[in-house]
Amino acid sequence: MTLKNVLIVGGGTAGLTAALILKNRFPKLIVDVVKSDDIGIVGVGEGSTEHWAEFANFCGFTLNELINETKATFKFGIMFEEWTKKPYFHNVIGQFNNLKYGQYLGGYAYAILNNLTPEQYTSSYCFKNKILLNERPNQFHFNTFKLNEFLLNKCSKIGINIYVDTISDININEDGNIKNIKSNTRDYSYDFYIDSTGFKKILISKLGAKWISYKDYLPMNEAIAFPTSDTDEYTPYTLSRAMSSGWMWRIPTNGRWGNGYVFNNNYINADQAKKECEDYLGFKVEIAKNIKFEAGTLDKPWIKNCVAMGLSSSFIEPLEATSIGISIQQSFLLMHFLINYNESDIQLYNNEFKGIVENTRDFVLLHYMVYKNNSKFWKELKLNLPESLSNNLKKWRYRLPIAEDFKTNYALFKESNFIILLKELNLFDKEFLKKEYEMLNDLIKNDIINKVNNSIYYHENSILISHKKFLMLYNESK
Repeated sequence: MTLKNVLIVGGGTAGLTAALILKNRFPKLIVDVVKSDDIGIVGVGEGSTEHWAEFANFCGFTLNELINETKATFKFGIMFEEWTKKPYFHNVIGQFNNLKYGQYLGGYAYAILNNLTPEQYTSSYCFKNKILLNERPNQFHFNTFKLNEFLLNKCSKIGINIYVDTISDININEDGNIKNIKSNTRDYSYDFYIDSTGFKKILISKLGAKWISYKDYLPMNEAIAFPTSDTDEYTPYTLSRAMSSGWMWRIPTNGRWGNGYVFNNNYINADQAKKECEDYLGFKVEIAKNIKFEAGTLDKPWIKNCVAMGLSSSFIEPLEATSIGISIQQSFLLMHFLINYNESDIQLYNNEFKGIVENTRDFVLLHYMVYKNNSKFWKELKLNLPESLSNNLKKWRYRLPIAEDFKTNYALFKESNFIILLKELNLFDKEFLKKEYEMLNDLIKNDIINKVNNSIYYHENSILISHKKFLMLYNESK
């Protein structure tokens, strides 16, 4: 069968991302979206991973339009406060990520063995709440309302039809494929369907997909989200602050802040979480949304002529802002298999997707391997490690991570990401890492030392500006 048209059900970030990637790759393919306005958007901010940059470049978005039309701010990484004795920063831009010899990340090895602080080996200016004028991140914070408008507009400009409708029925043919879907006003009959209906999973659930729970691994199961008013200055990062029973996020967008508290509801409820946030912030807040969730994934996100995308296919938790990144990776992966697909392609896609989700699960879980005893939750937290993470931690105790440790090239988090956490959580055996490092020849070691010192000096002595002034450079160039 020649694939002629695709219908995406759901008009959130995941659905629109898939639509734009597929239409840009296959301009002759009919790609339509049906969305329901009955499902609201909570405009409390949304963060991206660095995978957004590839998506934006692929679709031809300019930096100026992105900043101005989505009310975006720059995200240089995530600042973790109160997880460990001192704050640490997760980002993988800069010299240390480039000091690579074969697969050996010698710059990070030097940072570990010489006990460099996060300020020295990540982006020191972020600890000063400033931005280095000559550095550009490839991550952003978005106003969720504005981001949705931006993506919808981009879809319309390249010929993606947007239908506002509510699906009432899904018809399956005798081969197990979706024959058509119906609303109260019309029928939608397409060759292929993408389910981006969020937790409802209204298409893929009809095809027999089963939910694999991660509740035995990940401790969080509820969240509150709320916006707060604009401030005179913005942090150049997402704040993740450990709280009594989980963690709180703060995301600056241009005009307001997005905030939330992700917690374990066996220890506190939504009202108590709200009170704890108010005590920290120093003012009252209004909860915009209260979400109970169970982390997990589908056993088969692609069944017959339907793929589940975004929250329809998996949900880990908000830590590390993985939702957009997973959707982008899914869409690029699907792009390579969609035309002329067969059962082997479907199986390969599902295996690759499993690798993406397990990589994300393991990376998020790793954050909780901290030693905290300042509340009942943290005292009683006992982590059950999946085999994939347990096996990697055994290897990584004695050496740095390398690419072969990861199941898929589409994984969100790779060697550099894991090294930062392993360093800050003291999960390396430095004596073994020292043996590995000392085997380098002297020329390479001298090269590392010189480049590390130059990087530290450059960051400490360069001109810094505020985040809002940084944004003005793009506002003025409209």
